[in-house]
Amino acid sequence: MDRRTFIAAASGAVASGAALKASGMTTQRREEEKFSVHFAPHFGMFRHHAGDDPVAQLEYAAAQGFTAWEDNGMGGRSVEEQTRIAEAMQRLGMTMGVFVLNPGSAWGPTFSQGKQEDVDNFVKACEDAVPVAQRVSAKWMTVVLGTQHPRIDIEYQTAYAVEQLRRGAEVLEPHGLVMVLEPLNPRDHPSMLLSKMSHGYEICRAVNSPSCKILCDLYHQQVTEGNLIPNIDRAWDEIGYFQIGDNPGRCEPTTGEVNYAGVFRHIKDKGFTGIYGMEHGNSQGGAEGEQAVIDAYRSVDPR
Repeated sequence: MDRRTFIAAASGAVASGAALKASGMTTQRREEEKFSVHFAPHFGMFRHHAGDDPVAQLEYAAAQGFTAWEDNGMGGRSVEEQTRIAEAMQRLGMTMGVFVLNPGSAWGPTFSQGKQEDVDNFVKACEDAVPVAQRVSAKWMTVVLGTQHPRIDIEYQTAYAVEQLRRGAEVLEPHGLVMVLEPLNPRDHPSMLLSKMSHGYEICRAVNSPSCKILCDLYHQQVTEGNLIPNIDRAWDEIGYFQIGDNPGRCEPTTGEVNYAGVFRHIKDKGFTGIYGMEHGNSQGGAEGEQAVIDAYRSVDPR
C-alpha cells in the first residue's frame, strides 16, 4: 500500500470511528433526555409546535422525551385513525394511557339506582371498549360513576355501583384490561357519586377484581381533600393510574399550590411504574405556553 492510500484509509477509519462515537453519544443523550417516568400528554397540548395532525403531535412529544400518551376520546375515533395512532406510538416506543370507557353515561345517575338497564348499558360499553383497547394497546380505561340519586341512601347507591362494576370486570378481566374509577371534586362536579379516594378504595375492595382500580387525579384530590401523600399511601393497593393538574387553575405543575416534585418522588419511590396522565390545560397560550409545560415537567421529573 502506498503512502497516499494508507493515509486515506487511516483518515476514513478515524472519521468512521468518530461518527460511531458521535452516534453513540447522540443515542445516550436522547436516552438521558427522556423523562424518568411515563408522563402522558394528550392531543392538542402541543399543536402550536406540531400542527393538528395526531401523528405529528406524537412525534413532537416523543422528541421532547415523553414516553406515553392518553386520549379520552379514543373510543370515538374511526378504526382507521385508531390504527394509525397505534402504529405511530409503537414506532415511537410510546405507551398508551387511558381513554374514557363510558362517555355517554358518565354524568347521569347510571351507577346509583340499581336499574338493570344501567347494568346492561355498562356491560355493553365494556364489551365495545375491548377491541378499541386491543387495537391501540391500551390497558387502562377511565370510568366515571355518574351522579348520586337524590332519594336513595348512599349505602344502597354504593352497593349498586359495586354490583355493576363487578359485571364490567367480568368482561374486562379475561383480556387483562383495567377500568380505573375517577373521583371528581364536588366544586367542579357537584353531586357525583364518587368524589373521595376513600370511597373509591371501599368500592374497589368490594368489587375485588384486578380489573377495577382507582384513577387518582391529583388535581381533583387536592381540591376535594388535600393530604395527598397520606391518602395515596392508604389507597396504594387500589391505585392503578395517576393524573396531574395543579390547583388553582388545573394547569401544569409549578403553577399552583401542589408540591409536585415531592409528590412525584414519593410515588416513584413506592415503585409505581405506570402512567401519569397530563390531564390539564396550559397556563399560557401559544408555542411559548407549550414550552412552559415541557419546562415545568423537566423541573419536577423525579430522576
